[in-house]
Formats: sequence, structure tokens, C-alpha cells
Amino acid sequence: MPRDHTRTYVLQTMAGRERKLKEAVERGVSGVGECYIPEREVAEKRDGRWVRAVKRLLPGYVFVRTDDPDALAAGLRGLPGFSRLLGVSGERFLPLTPGEEAWLGALANPETHVVELSQGVIEGDRVRVSAGPLMGLESAIRKVDRHKRAAWIEVSLMGRTKLVKVGLEIVRKQG
Repeated sequence: MPRDHTRTYVLQTMAGRERKLKEAVERGVSGVGECYIPEREVAEKRDGRWVRAVKRLLPGYVFVRTDDPDALAAGLRGLPGFSRLLGVSGERFLPLTPGEEAWLGALANPETHVVELSQGVIEGDRVRVSAGPLMGLESAIRKVDRHKRAAWIEVSLMGRTKLVKVGLEIVRKQG
């Protein structure tokens, strides 16, 4: 029975150029299964009203799924906007670990790669998430800004710990 050897690799580019790099990879690199930019749903105040918008989850990064990393590396040479491939170890570059892939898969919608807005309550000095992808991940929340409807969560990506901003609407505060 054939096994799926498809893994996720991370490309780095300048913040704001992710879409151009994604399109260049999709057009000019063979053997790419999927190329995506993880995003997050946020609540923003515009003209006095709260509206939902989508922003980059990890500015400057593009994620590529492939089972042929050598073809990916060869295809990336000379692509406009490509800066570097994360996780390079000697001559080979490394994919996300299974744990990192699982974290990203659990947090983001698998179809759209968007981390949807979560809802929660503050009970004393603790946050309890009642709906959304942050449910059950309260221990990863490092900071909450109720007024901006945002939370910063600690994640591990390519062996580094990062604080990532996601949408969290606090519907009430108790205690």
C-alpha cells in the first residue's frame, strides 16, 4: 500500500510579498501539492462598527506541501520574491515536524487555512475559550487585548518559539 510522504515546508519572503511568491510557486515549481498562506480572522473597528477581516497569521511566510523536496528546492532558485527556505540543515532543508503540522492543522480551517475568530470569557485572571479554534488551547495564550479583540499565543515553528496574534472576542468578564 503506498504511503503519503507529503510534508510541509516553509518559505520566507518579505512581509507583504507572500501572495506574489505563492503565485510564482504555483506557476513555476513542479511537484508542489499545495501552496498556501496561513491567515487569521480578526475583528476591526471601521467607521464605529466592528467588522471581520482576514490578515496574515505569519507575515513573510508561505507554506508548501510536497513529496519531492529536491524538486521544490530546484524550482525555487531564481524565483522573484523568494528569500530562503526555513530549516536548512547542511545541504537539506527540513519540513515542519509532525507536531507543528498538527498544531497548524488544528488551529486553521483545513480548507481555507484561516484561523477563525474565537470567543471566550475572562474568569478572574484566566481566559476560558467557549468557541473557535482556541478552545482547549488556553494554556498557549500569553496575552489578551480585550479592546482589540486579540490574543497572542505561543507556538513552536521550525524549532523557534514565536508569539502569534489571533482573533479572540471576549464576550464577558467575571470576577
